[in-house]
Order: sequence, then C-alpha cells, then structure tokens
Amino acid sequence: MSSHDHSGSGLQPYDSGKSVKKIDTASEIDLRDVEHGLDGGPAGAHLTPVERRKAGLHRALSARQVSMIAIAGTIGTGLFLGTGRSLAQGGPASILLCYGIVGFIVYITLLLLGEMATQYPVAGSFNAYATRFFSPSYGFALSWNYWFNDAVSVASDLTAAQLVLQYWSSWHTWVISLIFWVFLVSVNAIHVRAYGELEYWLSTLKVATVIVFIILGIAVNVGGNQAHEYIGAKYWHIPGAPFVGGFGGFARVFVTASFAYGGTESLGITAGETKNPSRNMPRVVKFVFWRILLFYILSILIMGLNVPYNYPNLSNKETTTSPFTIVFQLAGSTVAGSFMNTVILTSVLSAGNHALFAGTRVLYGLATTTPPQAPAIFSWTTQAGVPLPALAATSSISVLCFGASFIGSGELWSWLQNIVGVSNQIAWLSIGLASWKFRRAWVRQGRPLSEMKFRASWTWPWGPYFVVITTAALIIIQGWSSVIPKFSGVDFVSFYIEIPVMIVMYFAWMLIRRPKPTAPAEIASVEPVESAVPPTLRRRIWRRVAYHDSVDIRTVDIRRDEYEEEETDLKDDEARERKLGGRWRWFWKVYYAIV
Repeated sequence: MSSHDHSGSGLQPYDSGKSVKKIDTASEIDLRDVEHGLDGGPAGAHLTPVERRKAGLHRALSARQVSMIAIAGTIGTGLFLGTGRSLAQGGPASILLCYGIVGFIVYITLLLLGEMATQYPVAGSFNAYATRFFSPSYGFALSWNYWFNDAVSVASDLTAAQLVLQYWSSWHTWVISLIFWVFLVSVNAIHVRAYGELEYWLSTLKVATVIVFIILGIAVNVGGNQAHEYIGAKYWHIPGAPFVGGFGGFARVFVTASFAYGGTESLGITAGETKNPSRNMPRVVKFVFWRILLFYILSILIMGLNVPYNYPNLSNKETTTSPFTIVFQLAGSTVAGSFMNTVILTSVLSAGNHALFAGTRVLYGLATTTPPQAPAIFSWTTQAGVPLPALAATSSISVLCFGASFIGSGELWSWLQNIVGVSNQIAWLSIGLASWKFRRAWVRQGRPLSEMKFRASWTWPWGPYFVVITTAALIIIQGWSSVIPKFSGVDFVSFYIEIPVMIVMYFAWMLIRRPKPTAPAEIASVEPVESAVPPTLRRRIWRRVAYHDSVDIRTVDIRRDEYEEEETDLKDDEARERKLGGRWRWFWKVYYAIV
C-alpha cells in the first residue's frame, strides 16, 4: 500500500491460485469464495470483509494511541461507577471473584482476536471475521448488534455523566450531557488523529488517577482516614457480606463486570487505522490487558475493603455513587472528593468518545462489506477519512440518555448497563467462534503456523472452546436474579432481549441472501445423464429447510486482506531495533513496555 493510499485500496489480496492481483475498483473484487453444502451445491456465498472504501479510512493511529485507546475503553464508567452497583448487589467477595473470572475470559478472547487482527487488519474487526470464517448471516446479525451496543454505550455514558453531576447539583443535568454529546460528535468529525490524541491524554489522566487511588486506598485502610482507625477487612464481616444476595447476587455481578471490561474487543476495530499493524497489534494485545487486569483487581480489592456494600446511595434508582469518590472522602478531603468526581466525569467523556468511534467504524464496515449489509451512504468518508454519515447515525441513538429525566438516571443506567454487558458477551463468544473456524481453516488448507504474524501458541487448541463455553454460561446464568426469587419483567428483558433479536436477524439475512432454487434444466446441464432427473418434492423441501450458510473451511480464502509491510513500517522496525540495541536500551525497553 503506497503512502498516499490511506484507504487500503492498494492492498493486494491473493486469489485462490495464490497469484497476486491488484484491485482497483469494487467491481474487481474476487467473489469466488462460494461455500458448498453437503450436496456440493451452494450453501451460501462467502462475504468478504470490508474491502472497498469510497474515500477510505486513514492509518493514522500510532501504537502509543492504540494502547491507550484499549485502556480508555475499559477504565471508564464500568470501573468508576459500575463497581458501585456491583458492590451493592453482590458484596465485596462476589465483585472480586466475578471481575477476576471475566477478566481471564476476556484476556484469552483478546489473544484470539489478536491473531486474526494482526493477520487481517481490516475495519469491522471481529464482525468481519465472524462473517468471513463462521457464517455471513451470523456476521450480519452480530455486526448490527454490536453497532447498536456501541450506540447505546454512548447513551449509557451520557447518562452516567448525569449521575456524576448529581454529586454537586441535581439541576438540569441533561444540559451537560447535551454539551458532551456535541463535543464528542465534533471531535470524531475532524480526523482520526483528533480522536486518538483526545483518548491518549484522557486515558493518561485515568491511569494516573487509578494509581493514586490504589496508594490512597491502602493508606485509608491502615488508618489514614477521618476516624484514624484501622479498617482492615471488617466490611467483609458485616451482616450480609461478603456474598450479598446469595447466588443471585453473585451471578448478577457478571453482567456489570462484562459492561466494565467491554471495549477491549474494539482493539481489533482500530486495526484498520493502525500504523504498522504487524508490529503494533501483537504488542498491544500482549501488554495492554495485563495492565487493565492489574488496575481492576487491585482497585476492586481496595474498594471492597474500604467501602461497605450498604453505603448510603451507593446504588439506587435515582443515583449511583462512585466508590472512588467515597474513598477520597474517607481520606478527609472534600476537595479531593470533588477532584475525583471531576476525573470520573472526564472518564465518562473518554468512554463515550471511544464508543462513538467504534460504533461509527462498525457501521462503516457494514456498508463496505461485499455484499453490503447497510445502506451505501454509510460508506462515504470525508477527505480526512471520517465516515460522516455513519457518525451521524451512531450519535443519533444517544438521545436515549435524555429519557433519564422521566425514569431516573440510576434506573436507566442500570438497564443500559445490562444491555451493553450482554452485547459485549455476545461479541466475545463470536470472537471464539470466528477463531475456531479460522484456526481450522488455516490447518486444513495446509498453511504452516510459522506464517502467522502473531500466534498465541499456549491457547492452542483449547482457547476458542474455552471462550465459547464460558461466555455462553455467563449469558445464561447472569439473569438468575431477574427470575428467582421473584420474576422481574423489566430486568429479564434487559438481560436477554438481545438473544431473540440476534436470532431474528440471523434468519432474516439468511432468507434475504438465500440462493434461488436450481432449475431442472440447470441440474441436467451439470449432472450425468443417468442422474439428470428433477428432484422430488420431498427433496426440494428438505433443501429449503436444511439450508445454511456456514463457511466451508476447505474453500474460504485465508490470504485475502493479509497486511503487507510498507517501506515506512520497515523503517519504524529498524529504528526500534536500533534503540533497543543502543546505549539507552533499558530505557527504551521500559518505554515500549508502557506505551
């Protein structure tokens, strides 16, 4: 890809004969990846992921920005506000265990995604991989589900802003949400670099705040509080603790933990706009999540020790208080509490910025896949590489946040949190399914594992199975409290509404893209004379009922969209190696480990 071709239209996909063909127009895309059913007939055409752009996205995000983008997507409202809800509903032991379990699942998921995103750094990420390697119909349903997830996440973050503002005043908090909305849309409409820089500095502030919180929390626990008393683990032994609400309370924390960790999978969405993805994506995958997990587990342990689960206004219908703010208050400073709340407000802004970016790119990917899965208008980009129509559509969904004025910000945020959390889990499950088929196709077609640009070898072969099984279990059990001991229709819907929606969209796309029945004359032209007889009615009915578009691992093209290093990428690698081998090599090793 030349330096002036930011869109990726200069990529050189491989055809099935392994010869390189330059693609200049959308009409020249190789569409020969037709999957076959048991009878040798077409069981669904392969949908290539995000190959054509109108003006195209720009590869303008550096490794420094991509690393911080991944952190910004997870260290946000889920950690600063969602933990308050989790602590109130499940208690200190439940929140620590659930966040640890979900954290490990997401880490394995991130490794699986890293393999595919490094090999095929395309816009759309795991949505494109699910379409390409698992099923076009499933990929269609997943893509629209995840776009809605990101759009609702923006609404969730703007609603969270109202909750944070209630620390100071309850006067028309929706006005600030409106101002934030305008600001986020403006930043995302300028250039991807503007988004990247904003995320980088907001993330730096959040990381520094979490570190300060951990140090301050330890001091508060050992006696550095207003009462000058040693707290220790006494809040783990108050009535109802450490497991609040029994199994139902424990299971309920899984969805808030999934909401909190959501965003790591959008690491792959940035792959289409990442410089030197062959080098940067593996680095980001291997280092980012360990930092996130470290921040989460330590922070959750400290807040569980210092904040009782029954703290006033920790989480209710009208409001939610951040455990971070409470710990700063316990340190004896109202000013410190206000500062912490200000940082939380910036984290809400960061999380909303991140969700708006990801949702915009998913919708753009839907419009540029072959065949298109969204109206063509969403494939249009500005000269700066910004998909403006997709941005407008994604941001318009966030008007949901203004419904908080009627049903209570705390209640609305809880519902949105459930919806987004389940959507995140569906995304992780889908990454597992795509990885399972991708790995099988790679081995079945005889490509050596050494040709993979990044390979999480210790997760072979169990990684995809682990992710699919554990995530499916979480989706099923986390709604326990909405059924037992008393059925809550609203909660039940917020936990499970996305499952039937996914199923309906899956079958809808399958029906839309179903190939026309083969005419008897066509059958006669391709079958031997002795077998050239029209199929019976029973046979025709069975073909219609048994139709599926599962991707055939024997024929799927595993070479298309592979990234080929540019001259600038090679120069970046050489410069990095010189630094790591020079006089200041230890400094650069630490630097590259951090950023």
